[in-house]
Amino acid sequence: MQTTDNPFLVADAQPADRTLFIRRTYLHLAGAILAFVALETWLLHLPGIEGFIRSMLGGMSWLLVLGTFMAVSWIADKLARSGAGPATQYLGLGLYTVAEAVIFLPLLYIAATRSTPDVIPIAGLITGLLFAGLTATAFMTRKDFSFLGGILTVGGFVALGAIICSIIFGFTLGLLFAAIMVFFAGGAILYTTSNLIHHYRTDQHVAAALALFASVMLLFFYVLRVVMGSRDR
Repeated sequence: MQTTDNPFLVADAQPADRTLFIRRTYLHLAGAILAFVALETWLLHLPGIEGFIRSMLGGMSWLLVLGTFMAVSWIADKLARSGAGPATQYLGLGLYTVAEAVIFLPLLYIAATRSTPDVIPIAGLITGLLFAGLTATAFMTRKDFSFLGGILTVGGFVALGAIICSIIFGFTLGLLFAAIMVFFAGGAILYTTSNLIHHYRTDQHVAAALALFASVMLLFFYVLRVVMGSRDR
């Protein structure tokens, strides 16, 4: 089957181009996840990493970390969506993968050292199953879930406000908040997968992979918190 080098919206592209775009997107997503796992494993075994993690969480440091992560995420997304060339797009995906590895350090360190050994594998399995189910829903129904964009934007600002307030005023966001964020992340996966089917161009597989990777990592983050919280009860 022949494909064309000209970018089209995926929904309007030839079947071969559409299939190639989807295959490339999920291969890049898998690559980003494997790179995240490798980088996280390396970071967690670095000498002195416990002190670095403590410095991330001390005082208002976590607020600075979150702010930096958001800024880096914005830059990475712009690079991945850039038409400057593949090298720039891969730089964006790589930069975002590193940022995710750093932001996950405290949670994974606590999960690995202060919880039962099975919490990370269980959270990973649950995340994978939820992702597979949501992906199947989007592809089988072919429904355009772009209407979720506004809901996710408002919900994201509300969640961010709650997180910032918890840091400033020193209260803990509990298991209920984590459970709500699992639903939020699920909506983000459904929204992004729908966009992949209907609204991305066939040359935007790196940007699509980054968006999916961000949603999967958000889901994993809060699924892990729910699993850890349920084990602590």
